[in-house]
Amino acid sequence: MKKRLLAIAAVGTAAVLTLSSCGGSNSGGGGTPNPAPTDKVLHLSFLQDPGQPPDPDVYYAGQGLLLTTNLYEGLLQFKGGEAKAELEPLLATEYTASPDNKVFTFKLREGVKFHDGTPFKSDAIKASFDRRLAVNGGPAYMVKDIDSITTQGDYGVTITLKSPNSEFFDELASAYGPRIMSPTGLQKNGGSDFAQNYLTTHDLGTGPYTLTDAQVGSHYGMASFPDYWGPKPYFEKVDIPVITDSSAQQLQFNNGQLSVILHDLPSSAVEQYINNSKYSHYSLPTMMANFIYINPTKGMMKDQATRTAVMNTIDVDQLVKQTYFGRGKVGAQMYPPYTLATDYGKQVLKHDPSALTKIAAGLPADQKSVTIGYDTSNPDNQLITNLIQTQLAAAGLTVKVQGYPTSEIYGWVGNAAAAPEIFANLVWPDAPSPYTWGHISWDPDGGINYLSCSSPKVTAALAQGLPNGAPQPYSDAGAAAQETGCWLNVADIDDFMVAQPWLKGVEQAHAVSNPNSLRIAALSVG
Repeated sequence: MKKRLLAIAAVGTAAVLTLSSCGGSNSGGGGTPNPAPTDKVLHLSFLQDPGQPPDPDVYYAGQGLLLTTNLYEGLLQFKGGEAKAELEPLLATEYTASPDNKVFTFKLREGVKFHDGTPFKSDAIKASFDRRLAVNGGPAYMVKDIDSITTQGDYGVTITLKSPNSEFFDELASAYGPRIMSPTGLQKNGGSDFAQNYLTTHDLGTGPYTLTDAQVGSHYGMASFPDYWGPKPYFEKVDIPVITDSSAQQLQFNNGQLSVILHDLPSSAVEQYINNSKYSHYSLPTMMANFIYINPTKGMMKDQATRTAVMNTIDVDQLVKQTYFGRGKVGAQMYPPYTLATDYGKQVLKHDPSALTKIAAGLPADQKSVTIGYDTSNPDNQLITNLIQTQLAAAGLTVKVQGYPTSEIYGWVGNAAAAPEIFANLVWPDAPSPYTWGHISWDPDGGINYLSCSSPKVTAALAQGLPNGAPQPYSDAGAAAQETGCWLNVADIDDFMVAQPWLKGVEQAHAVSNPNSLRIAALSVG
């Protein structure tokens, strides 16, 4: 069996972000822990509506990954509870790749049922991959290079690509990778939109949970699937209200109404929970990074030298110290953590506002105004953009800070004129491998290339690295990306979660590839 286990990602990075958890420090607050539930209902929350339906061929955001992770399964996944990325079987029990990384063969798991009762067999692979290609959403690039899918009986399949791809296994295991759907359900509910409308309120997966409620902007729910092929989950129901105020979310958690807060806690709350022994807190390894984007299509930012001057004006050390206490460090590479060995893709930081001060002094007053945007679901980036506002204002710019919902942000892809001049966002690659980051972020057709910046040098270097996974071309791509002045990695960030102390299995339920999410079937009460 040939498996690329991301050795390059593991080198050196385990020392940077290590798997850790603790129940809080006795030096701070405390009190009697909230009692464990007896009804086998897990209470979670979204700080913002997912913004996209829980359809794995459409969904490509952060809020809501919890749904697709637990409703659907792919052929492979990355192990939970590990401080590095390591592949493991899921709906495929064995998997091999040809020496040229073009032909991939899988033995499929027997005894699996889809949620509509259809038995899982090899015909579901082609139906699911074809459907992803037809929907043509952000993650469709993972299947666009498939030349053929052939079956060997009910439980064998071979996928042949048009060109070599050393990261194909990683893409299949990705949190956004192809998920296998019931071919019967797709045919029955396909309609004229390949079942996209149906999958806004239903699911066709094999996961441990089924979708029971999907009220946009209000509430989501899941229930355990009684015929699930794996171990029976402890929690029979999952309740997920949308709570748009972070303080209200924390209050419900403190009162025991929520079992865990998975993401988007502001830095002030992080410090509070770290110092409170009443709750458990976890700082878990993840591929998350906080990037600054600059829009090359607007105003003064059309000039590469000006973009670079703006980046150099930003005091990254100050941003990290004031925002990511205890859970992050200054971004060392142009890639998020766990994607490329630390010797490659290094980011060169130069804090020097003098160039921007000179540029701003030569501009008319009506050309000095810029807007900095942030995702309203992320309180940290509101703080970061406020700090950047102050730093750029000191250099002579007039700066406005504005929040945008996730759904609007994805609308900027291919339409950068609708976006602000500068954008701060929490991001991660589709999989712990460098091509998935470089392609989605830097290529002209990348799914999170929000502000339409690209470079032929970047695209060429990424294409050079893909056939065999050699790290140097990816390192060259990172250097070329920094040259554009469009991207700055502010911080590499741990996945910080706070939970009631009776919730067990959090570390095992967390995978480095799936930020802001847990595999709920691994959780229990103890």
